[in-house]
Amino acid sequence: MNPVSGDEYRRNGLAAAWPGIGSPEHRADLTFSTAESGRQKTIATGLRESAAAAEVYGPFEWVALGYLLISSALIVVFAKNLPHPLRLLTVHGLVAIVILALCRAEANVWAANPERTATSGCPTLAQRFWHFSRHWYPHLFFLFCFEELGALVHLVSPRWQDAKLIAFDHWLTGVHPAIWLEQFATPGRNEFMQFAYLTYFVYLLVLGGILYYRKDWHGYWSVMTYSAVAYAIGYVIAIFFPVESPWFAMAGSWHGPLHGGPFTAAINLIEHYGRVRGAAFPSEHVAGSFAALWGAWRHRRWLFCVMLPLVLFMCVSTVWGRYHYVADIFGGVITGTLGFVIGKWLMKRREGPYSRQFKPNKELSFIRQ
Repeated sequence: MNPVSGDEYRRNGLAAAWPGIGSPEHRADLTFSTAESGRQKTIATGLRESAAAAEVYGPFEWVALGYLLISSALIVVFAKNLPHPLRLLTVHGLVAIVILALCRAEANVWAANPERTATSGCPTLAQRFWHFSRHWYPHLFFLFCFEELGALVHLVSPRWQDAKLIAFDHWLTGVHPAIWLEQFATPGRNEFMQFAYLTYFVYLLVLGGILYYRKDWHGYWSVMTYSAVAYAIGYVIAIFFPVESPWFAMAGSWHGPLHGGPFTAAINLIEHYGRVRGAAFPSEHVAGSFAALWGAWRHRRWLFCVMLPLVLFMCVSTVWGRYHYVADIFGGVITGTLGFVIGKWLMKRREGPYSRQFKPNKELSFIRQ
């Protein structure tokens, strides 16, 4: 007689009482039920993670993720016009994951040791690191989106639309502005104009830096949201209406390059390594500058007075340097102003973690110290 273990005896008894238990079909059913349960747990975990993420997102994150979603949808719809659509979608997914991870990590370190934060008057090194990273990653996000436009510029339309803007500029001014301005070019004037063009890169950094130093978290994230909305509108327009700029479309129409000094050399270096062919309309330089300008007007009025003449000269420099049409400037002013109006509305509707976590109160009194 073969020995039978207790477990096997019980299995055999169950099989006798309910035929089919222990059979391959029954084991397959159990496997299916286990897999189904696993999928349900995964879905439930995903829903919990999504709900937790929604709690740590503020208006800036919703605008940023909204742009990624819209551009991803366009990539799917017009995938045939791209050489590597799956690669772009993967990058979008990774960027969204990084934003989620950064926001969650920053929220977690503040929640991990609330008593020390409230009583010691000194945040931990981890809190300082994630707080800084959370506040300054938007600048990298803007840069990523702008550089990516080089791959998306012909996503919808295969043809450049410069002829329409060249005709508009000529109708408006009676000349071709970038060519007409060449008669006034001297090394000194060109150096000044290139300096004005270069100031674009510091507007948001300076304004954001002042608000960050003064610990005006509401003002800081308001300005970032104004800029995010302005850039997102401009990026979407650029995808549907590709314009390559006078630098390419009117190449050969002028007598030679614009000579200058160190500022001219700096601009030439930036344009050489960071130039995007396309995305000229509306001018993201002008849109970003006006979003920051309106942000300064609302949150640091004295800085608005300093920035205004620089921004106006910067607008002229975009045409002087052959980077944009006059139409691009008008488009940038409109989108930058729209960014301010819509961004202000979004901040009023849902300030989210910016107010709950960063607004000065007795629990976070160290922020004002």
